[in-house]
Amino acid sequence: MSDLPDLFPGFATRRIEAADGIEIHLRTGGSGPPLLLLHGYPQTHVMWHKVAPDLARHCTLVIPDLRGYGGSSAPLGDEEHLTYSKRAMAEDGLIVMRELGHPRFMVAGHDRGGRVAYRLALDHPEAVTALVPVDIIPTAEVWRRTTAESALRGYHWQFLAQPFPLPETLIGKDPVYYLEHTLKSWTGSRDLTPFSPGAMAHYRAQLQDPARVHAFCEDYRAGATVDLRQDEADLAAGRTIACPVLVVVAQFYLTRGARPDAEAPLAVWRRSFAPQATGAEVDSGHFVAEEAPEATLAALQAFLGAPHP
Repeated sequence: MSDLPDLFPGFATRRIEAADGIEIHLRTGGSGPPLLLLHGYPQTHVMWHKVAPDLARHCTLVIPDLRGYGGSSAPLGDEEHLTYSKRAMAEDGLIVMRELGHPRFMVAGHDRGGRVAYRLALDHPEAVTALVPVDIIPTAEVWRRTTAESALRGYHWQFLAQPFPLPETLIGKDPVYYLEHTLKSWTGSRDLTPFSPGAMAHYRAQLQDPARVHAFCEDYRAGATVDLRQDEADLAAGRTIACPVLVVVAQFYLTRGARPDAEAPLAVWRRSFAPQATGAEVDSGHFVAEEAPEATLAALQAFLGAPHP
């Protein structure tokens, strides 16, 4: 993917080997406390390009592609979907940060990256000093709240989790159409205007790689199986996240993305994994870092700039 636009001028590029020979592609830059930034679906690390320059003035940024996405390795899935579990992806993040000399760090994750981020905080509380899940609620809570209405609105949870090779085959017939339909469906403007041409080049390129389409489906298959079981086990055991938590929520979620009578995301987090969480709302569609970078940056800086243990 070296022919794609460089949206992080001045940042270094690295490849770090994680577990089982999987290589994680990442960008690093800035100075200050270490901050791991994790992207969501159907994107790559470049989703952070509008906020990274300002964040880098205060933080040492580590911005990887999740396994299966962007320039990172995209291994075949396994029958139990463990390869793309959020626990496995969290281990990738931990290995990357340790390799870079950051045994303790802050982590912010959008969408699927938010699920990796909170799993990292649950599994490795000694490593995570602050957590920012962006526009999500825990995976188990998503499935608990699934209704006919939400299943239609968030159809991709069920569609992508269907057995191989159904979703891979259907997406593969017109991957760019599928990508653009998905992105437009979740923006506040219902079009592609929030995304820079450079970012769209990255997103289109990965959707045309069958190995990555398979990885995305495995990501969601894990979400319907192993990730769900691990969440439910932790909730049943009363496990919570020890570090400070900021829940960033897009107005899209509060208006179009959920029933008007639904429990607010911050309340869900406080009831489940993060009783001490605080919240910030961003006037945006789902892709807050690209649709409303200034507001997103302000929320992140106010929280991440505070001292954390």
